[in-house]
Amino acid sequence: MTDELDPGSQPNPMMVYRIRIKGHLDREWADWFDGMTVTLDEHGETLLSGPVVDQAALYGLLRKVRDLGMALLAVQCVEGYPDEAQPSQLPEETALGTE
Repeated sequence: MTDELDPGSQPNPMMVYRIRIKGHLDREWADWFDGMTVTLDEHGETLLSGPVVDQAALYGLLRKVRDLGMALLAVQCVEGYPDEAQPSQLPEETALGTE
């Protein structure tokens, strides 16, 4: 095994994440959350969804949720869904065990 990168390998594609938090967040927060789409549901939860460039960026988003004092309910990585897919067409996220 070598430490050299395979020049023929593809770069990691940008991943799409859905982050569900408890409570409603104003849509104006989308810019602060790096342009994520902010969707409010009728159950009093907010869904942040959109592409995330890497794990460091994901942790940055999660840190912002923490800094707002909002409860994190679920995080789901949706790898490579078609650009035309809407968040409502994506599979349900896995809950983090909060009830």
